[in-house]
Amino acid sequence: MEEKKKGFFGKLVAGLSKTRNAIVSGIESVFLGYDSIDDDFYDELEEILIMGDIGIKTSSNIIEEIKRKVKDLHIKDPAECKEILISSIMERMELCANAYEFENRKSVLLIIGVNGVGKTTSVGKLAGQFKESGRRVLVAAADTFRAGAIDQLREWTYRAGVDIIAQQEGSDPAAVVFDACSAAKARDVDLLICDTAGRLHNKKNLMEELKKINRIIDKEYPDAYRETLLVLDGTTGQNAIEQAKQFSEVADITGIILTKLDGTAKGGIAVAIQAELGIPVKYIGVGEKIDDLNKFNPKEFVDALFNIEKNTTADDK
Repeated sequence: MEEKKKGFFGKLVAGLSKTRNAIVSGIESVFLGYDSIDDDFYDELEEILIMGDIGIKTSSNIIEEIKRKVKDLHIKDPAECKEILISSIMERMELCANAYEFENRKSVLLIIGVNGVGKTTSVGKLAGQFKESGRRVLVAAADTFRAGAIDQLREWTYRAGVDIIAQQEGSDPAAVVFDACSAAKARDVDLLICDTAGRLHNKKNLMEELKKINRIIDKEYPDAYRETLLVLDGTTGQNAIEQAKQFSEVADITGIILTKLDGTAKGGIAVAIQAELGIPVKYIGVGEKIDDLNKFNPKEFVDALFNIEKNTTADDK
């Protein structure tokens, strides 16, 4: 397990290289290029954060926090602001103690997101990981709209060695979820993971579909712990924030799965999502393999972003 963690961290460091070049190299040049802390120093630092997709609001808040600490701690050397910046970024991504409570309960995970973000793939990866950790898993193929979605999910569940509940393409997604809830109870599974359609351009239909699915789960599986994870494509930067805002109007999102962080210059979006929307990033993806999706660890992310040498401790998740 430790080897997997080390392997994932290495992939994260490599995957964030473009983001690191976009943000960190610029930050370093600011810290080294100024002899004193003044308005120009703050303005240039803020501009680099914004350009790195951390977002205007979040970047502004980070700069204000640095200004307060510089004043309170009587800091004169710009280089000393680096640690304040790093801790400020990390604090904005901290997860609450019960972020993964669904792992300890009989749970239903509803996975939502637009087409093309890696939603079905994420369902397959999560199913495989939970199965490997000894949990009984069932998958519901409730994306009956996208051509090939059910076959794609069947392939993932076959690889993961978990059962799938599916109907024909074009059938009622709520009916699939109804069957899946019945099967989950009958088979005494730990986790029911539901893939869903991603028709955000037709928000009214999507809203009605998700409402119907939620009503079915509430009625048929009332004792289940509920988790709704929104999958966002890390390469889309600020567009991901907009998607999250729109999905928040139709679903009670409890966490984010941020995919495709390998090779994007827009990895700063991981900071902006939680800071601006108050929705925690719970998983990040850096590749195609099952092990390339992992729980989000804020310290690990910041260490990888700033390429800080990792010292594995008992506290590492």
